[in-house]
Amino acid sequence: MTQLSGAEALTALDPVFAQCAVSAGHNLWGLPHLTMREKAFVCLTADLCHPHLGQPLAMHLRMALDHGADAEAIRELYRHLAPYAGYPILVTAFQRLTELGLPEARDDKPVEPTPLAGPLARAVHALENVDPGLAAFTEDQLAQRWARPHLSVRERAIACLVVDVFYQTLGESLRLHAELAKAAGATDDTLRDLLRGVAEFGLPRAWAAARALHL
Repeated sequence: MTQLSGAEALTALDPVFAQCAVSAGHNLWGLPHLTMREKAFVCLTADLCHPHLGQPLAMHLRMALDHGADAEAIRELYRHLAPYAGYPILVTAFQRLTELGLPEARDDKPVEPTPLAGPLARAVHALENVDPGLAAFTEDQLAQRWARPHLSVRERAIACLVVDVFYQTLGESLRLHAELAKAAGATDDTLRDLLRGVAEFGLPRAWAAARALHL
């Protein structure tokens, strides 16, 4: 049996839906204020949040590899997202990446937490007034991640913003990640493009996030 392309497979399901889906799929890739690698990371993060660990993940993994993300960067993206999207789904995601042929991890060194500074430190300090125990856990998780190699702070913040949009955490978390993204070189245009791209995965959520960020 001849294997159909993605567009052909959608057309076989429903030709009108296929036209809408293909048009929506082109939206993210034409946005000028995100790098191609960042766009691929947006898709890989979206796969965790729905989750889409079947054919969409396979397609987005190939896109990421084709647009400058090596295997270790993809692994680092998912390591970074574990406390944001949830550790259990990341176990399944890493299993799926292995099934799809992603090379084994090269980085196997012990994790060395880095003391927090700037917006991350301020966020943990504010959380101490809410729940000291939760603040301590949050500090530990953040200290393990934001200074690691393989991803930039901007890429990490953009991925976290995608999680915020999907989970509709539109208060302190969204503002923190927007601040971190801007401190790492993102602009309002970057954030607008990010929300326009994420709209493909759920327009009402992107709309609400745009209002929360006053974009």
